[in-house]
Amino acid sequence: MTPPPAQPLKAMRDTLLFSLYQAMLEDKEVFLVTADFGSPVIDKIRADCPDRFINVGIAEQNLINVSAGLALEGYKVFAYAIAPFITMRCYEQTRVNLALLSEVRPMNVNLIGVGAGYSYVVSGPTHQCYEDLAVMRALPNMHIYSPADQLLAAALPAQCLKNNGPKYLRLDAQVLPLLYGEKLPAIEDGFHSHRDGERVCLLATGYMVHTALAVADHFSAKGIPLGVIDLFDMHGYSEDKIHDILSRYQGVVTMEEGFRGRGGLDALVFDFITRREMDIQMLNIGVDGGYRFDLGSRSDLHEHVGIGTAAVVEKVERWLTRLNKNRS
Repeated sequence: MTPPPAQPLKAMRDTLLFSLYQAMLEDKEVFLVTADFGSPVIDKIRADCPDRFINVGIAEQNLINVSAGLALEGYKVFAYAIAPFITMRCYEQTRVNLALLSEVRPMNVNLIGVGAGYSYVVSGPTHQCYEDLAVMRALPNMHIYSPADQLLAAALPAQCLKNNGPKYLRLDAQVLPLLYGEKLPAIEDGFHSHRDGERVCLLATGYMVHTALAVADHFSAKGIPLGVIDLFDMHGYSEDKIHDILSRYQGVVTMEEGFRGRGGLDALVFDFITRREMDIQMLNIGVDGGYRFDLGSRSDLHEHVGIGTAAVVEKVERWLTRLNKNRS
């Protein structure tokens, strides 16, 4: 893959909100609602589009209610808050006013959750978010985007404005390395294949795509090429295209910065390979159930809970050994 061009690294929220700001200047039907959560770009939105900005305060339930009401009046609404609060604190409102109501009334509401996984490292488990993929996937009609870098995040508002329905945009709070150059992946495919492998493919989302690439580097140095897929659209991805890719492999490893075996990425992939009757083994890597109060860097925390680069390498090595035995 061609290395991305040199450009300043930014947090996902900054690039996404700037794209949203530009859209609001052009489209008078775009509205932003926030739950007492700001940024420099939001200051520009509040100054330049004051009639299409509301801060409801620390009241995420009301954030969803107001957003739903605006959407029913024809606005294209973006609601902005910290990830665990915009998903779990107001879950009933999201279920009834967005997932359920969207079946009978056209509406465009986009929930922007900042702080996926462990990205609020020092804030502990109250502000970290390991459950959002599972709880939001449980809602019918909820479209989930989980970008792995700032450039893909910046492209999401345009995609959201083209399509009705409730959506959850899951953003990392930290500044991450670039994965994509000026040529973005095909958004409509919902995934991007970063590398081709021979027997095993690592399928990851969000921050864990970076870990997957580091793990693939480790095995490549040993002469074992692994495939790497970034699944950034967990609802509208092209099943046929991803089926064609995974059919080449003997095994797939799911990697998520969330609880393992609780309905997140691993459940999505297990359901997919089962429905498609694929002859492929699966290893799911995620956080074992339980909350941790450890302090340290994100990489340290990931190693403690079994999703850091070294921990994943060890798990994949053991799994490859079993695959080799089964094949022989």
